[in-house]
Amino acid sequence: MTSLQLKDRIEGKAYESHGQSFYELNEKEQFNVVGNAIMEYLVPEWIESKRKFGKKKQAYYLSAEFLMGRALSNNLVNLGIEGEVKQTLEEMGVDYNALEDAEDDAGLGNGGLGRLAACFLDSGATLDYPLSGYGILYQYGIFKQNFVNGFQVEEADPWLEHDNPWLIKNSNDAVIVEFSDNDKVEAVPYDMPIVGYGGDTINTLRLWKAEAIHKFNFQAFDEGKYIDSVKAQNEAETISRILYPNDSTNEGKKLRLKQQYFFTSASLQDLMDNFKAEGHKSFDDFSKLHSIQLNDTHPALAIPELIRLLEKEGVDFERAFDITQKSMAYTNHTLLAEALEVWDKGLFTSVLPNLYPYIEEINARLVRELKEWQVDKDEWHNFLIIQGNSIHMAFMSIYATRAVNGVAAIHTDLLKTDVLKSWHDMFPDRILNKTNGITQRRWLLQSNPQLSGMITDLLGSKEWVTSLEQLKGLEPMQDDEAVLERFIDIKREKKQELSEYIQFHEEVDIDPDSIFDIQIKRLHEYKRQLMMAFYIADLYNRIKADPDEEWTKRTFIFGAKAAPGYYIAKAIIKYINELAGKVNTDPDVNGIIKVVFVENYGVSYAERLFPAADVSEQISLAGKEASGTGNMKFMLNGAVTVGTMDGANVEIVEEAGKENNYIFGMEVDEVVAKRGNYDPIAAMKRTEGLEQVVESLVDGTFNDNNTGMFQDLYNSLTAEDQYFILEDFESYRQAQDQIASDFKDQKAFYRKGFINMANAGKFSSDRTLEEYATEIWHVSKQQ
Repeated sequence: MTSLQLKDRIEGKAYESHGQSFYELNEKEQFNVVGNAIMEYLVPEWIESKRKFGKKKQAYYLSAEFLMGRALSNNLVNLGIEGEVKQTLEEMGVDYNALEDAEDDAGLGNGGLGRLAACFLDSGATLDYPLSGYGILYQYGIFKQNFVNGFQVEEADPWLEHDNPWLIKNSNDAVIVEFSDNDKVEAVPYDMPIVGYGGDTINTLRLWKAEAIHKFNFQAFDEGKYIDSVKAQNEAETISRILYPNDSTNEGKKLRLKQQYFFTSASLQDLMDNFKAEGHKSFDDFSKLHSIQLNDTHPALAIPELIRLLEKEGVDFERAFDITQKSMAYTNHTLLAEALEVWDKGLFTSVLPNLYPYIEEINARLVRELKEWQVDKDEWHNFLIIQGNSIHMAFMSIYATRAVNGVAAIHTDLLKTDVLKSWHDMFPDRILNKTNGITQRRWLLQSNPQLSGMITDLLGSKEWVTSLEQLKGLEPMQDDEAVLERFIDIKREKKQELSEYIQFHEEVDIDPDSIFDIQIKRLHEYKRQLMMAFYIADLYNRIKADPDEEWTKRTFIFGAKAAPGYYIAKAIIKYINELAGKVNTDPDVNGIIKVVFVENYGVSYAERLFPAADVSEQISLAGKEASGTGNMKFMLNGAVTVGTMDGANVEIVEEAGKENNYIFGMEVDEVVAKRGNYDPIAAMKRTEGLEQVVESLVDGTFNDNNTGMFQDLYNSLTAEDQYFILEDFESYRQAQDQIASDFKDQKAFYRKGFINMANAGKFSSDRTLEEYATEIWHVSKQQ
């Protein structure tokens, strides 16, 4: 594609879509026009990719979330046309960075589970595997986060308000999803191209939008009942309106259940319609051509739904169960009991009365097998899908699939020895480990071009972009002064870029010469953002008490969203913002430490934060974090980890060395031992300075605007301290103080970061995807 061809295409698209010259459009409109021009370029290859995989076994990733981020730069990099497009736009007088910023982050996910799904799709296409995604086209995503008086305030994130060039509506593939006899909607698919690096394979993410079957009631309108005339459409669209609606009410729970059934049913109908259209005579071949991965329990309803759909085609239950089990695999993402979905039977049958009998039948089959296996009835509660008025989705997902995987070595071991021990004892070969990974194309090549260029120069080629294990070749260069100085210069450049970005967006001045200590992830008590905040409060108190000490300059950065109904998480956000206000306005300390809570943290913000980090905060209570993927992105960009032996931290330390990271706190066995004999107040009192920090929650130091939030936070800590913040605090403080001391010798400190980067090869999603493809899905790449 020549510069002239691209210019002509862009100008043509502008007239076609807006009736104006490209130069008369605003930045949002210009972005859409350029996106449409790129889509015209890639669609032929997209069609060819579908054709080349047509007769082969394919994998399908069902997920409630796909946290894709912006697509423009990612697509240009992977297509190999970034340079030409940027040059053409420069010739046209267009600011590419402004154009890039005009793209909204796709509102399709929230946390690590969704970003993992996005990384897998990238890796699947890059490695030439036939991997498609299925999810929901959320109109507003999760929410846009604002801070008002330090409180998180949610508002709609209208990411689809403007045309999105990456989505193609395919009305001909729409299907009907039936919740009950009188409640059904149309599922309309929108396809998004997933461009593999090199552009040879372009896979598909199919997203379903809910619409009413009869969108407009003319008779009601004619009678003056204008609201009633569009009621059906409004109710249908609610299903795909928002990711994770607040489920603290029955109506919220019902909507979540509807969402889960909506996209799993639509996706399976799509697969079966295609299977029949290809002329297959027997559904026995279905599992030979389809491998369906359930990303957590959100898509678990696919199990009874596939059995139901097969029975509609004349397949008896036992055969349908066998086909379903052979076709499906389940990824477990959590060790938290509350995250292993359990549905109330009454609520379930009120929403999905036609599906419940199939769950009963699956459970009855399980009961028969428990009897055959002579399992003691006292142990049945570890297996049964239906127990009293509860339906256990994780148990159904384990029983009715052929493989279950954890997402980090320690997580999988805990599944086998604790959370799912009974299942592992029964099926010792079913639970596998697949340590998570991240795509280096987005999280290094795209987000950190300076470091990418250095790596390419040092290794002599760009092969690392698809073979991240080649980073190991950098390790012998750790003592090369010129290499280390270049690495440090790049880190400072990224810190300067982030400083300017934060100053513009958050209106906080931060010092790029300070330590950038960053914790960015979903806000949850087990992730212990509060412990980091307590360290800052304690450090503040120590500086106030001894201002003449040689304190290391530090900037602490948080980014996180709390679920709208998660009260304590919102209290923690308010506390951190109050702490930031106190620290940042105190002239005695604000030249030494700064605190920033970035607003509306998402993928695009993350692309600036990971490359600038000196310290990666991975401080969850041991045994609670399944894996983490943020820890890998920090490592890849040359940050050291301060963390517990939890999740993928264990493997990070194995790869890069404990001496190059800062490990603290209790390990899993110590947490278990401590659980039965723990006095949080005693832990607080024996730790110097900690009582003053905790008491500041309720002594008037900080203002919760008379909500009682800080009192509730104080009460939960002193009464229970479920996540052992007070117990682990002293060990954490020692690790943090060691970081401050080590940073004084910057070359030695950054050598640790360099070594981490050089040993990040294992954590590519390419490696993880290859393991899924060969060991679980049994799909082959295009030759």
